[in-house]
Amino acid sequence: MKTRVFLAAFALLALAACASSPTVKTDHDPSVDFSKYRTYTWGMKPQAGSPLVQQRIVDGIDARLQARGWRQAPDGQVTLAAHIITSQKQTLDTFYTGTGMGGWGWRGGWGGGMAMGSAQTTVRTYDVGTLVVDMFDTATQQAIWRGTASGTVPSSPEKVNAAVEAGLDKMFAGFPPGAAPAK
Repeated sequence: MKTRVFLAAFALLALAACASSPTVKTDHDPSVDFSKYRTYTWGMKPQAGSPLVQQRIVDGIDARLQARGWRQAPDGQVTLAAHIITSQKQTLDTFYTGTGMGGWGWRGGWGGGMAMGSAQTTVRTYDVGTLVVDMFDTATQQAIWRGTASGTVPSSPEKVNAAVEAGLDKMFAGFPPGAAPAK
């Protein structure tokens, strides 16, 4: 149980299985003019099993918004809500030995007799996590933007930190919508 709680704590972005990059998607209301927004406030911070992971996510989002000219304010024009969702997945890996057939080219042709082949299947269970960041216009309470980053939960804190950074970089690469990507 402790192991699962530990893994869930790192599900923050659940990114970067085997050094792969997270799956990131963003969506926004095309009728919204993002240039009118300059301030934001946190309505709901993500609840991670680890307060360190939670703080890294919040700090990472703050840094990316501030790099785009937004600043945090008590009554910001935009309200942020972030959530972490985790689930367990399984894969089946099957390895075959032998062909079940003789083989081509051995002893002058196809066949040569039947051979016994075998298969061994291994079940692998892993955690997948998703970070969802929603933005709402504070005055109208209408959703204006959503970003999600999803992937396999890394096994070490160093990989988790790298995954958080990679996911947030991809999530905010084209933010705000309609603006040139930040460099």
